[in-house]
Amino acid sequence: MPANTPRPPKSLKARAIALLARRDYSRADLRAKLVASGDHGADGAIDAETLLDELAALGFLSDTRFAQSVVRQKTGGYSKRAIGATLKARGVGSDAATDALASVEIDDLDAMVALWRRRFGKPPAGDKEKARQVRFLQSRGFALSAIFKLLRNPPGDDGADVR
Repeated sequence: MPANTPRPPKSLKARAIALLARRDYSRADLRAKLVASGDHGADGAIDAETLLDELAALGFLSDTRFAQSVVRQKTGGYSKRAIGATLKARGVGSDAATDALASVEIDDLDAMVALWRRRFGKPPAGDKEKARQVRFLQSRGFALSAIFKLLRNPPGDDGADVR
């Protein structure tokens, strides 16, 4: 086949399996990717739903597995609240999200202190640096009151805790 000859388009199922072969997707994410291409005919949304049901029945698509993967990936760098919000935004049902969050022991204070140590390691020198540290920790979903408590009494190198 000459190099300039276009390849025939992949079927909806082939594209879905190719996407799932790379990584897990939530059902909502995969639906959005498949429907967004727009080259699947007038009944594409119906075809996509049927295909998603088939992939879930085969075990290729699982919101539970996706939720567990996201929780494992984000544990230690994000608060429990932020991880839950990410799962909700990705279209994972509340039952799957709750189960995934319950399967991992997440202590927000320990995670925040460990993240602060990795990222900054020393108390802020001035107001500008303090604001930067607060913004960073807030972006990771930690409560503002806990952040201020950490920065008022930062843990030392001896492993002292902020509790």
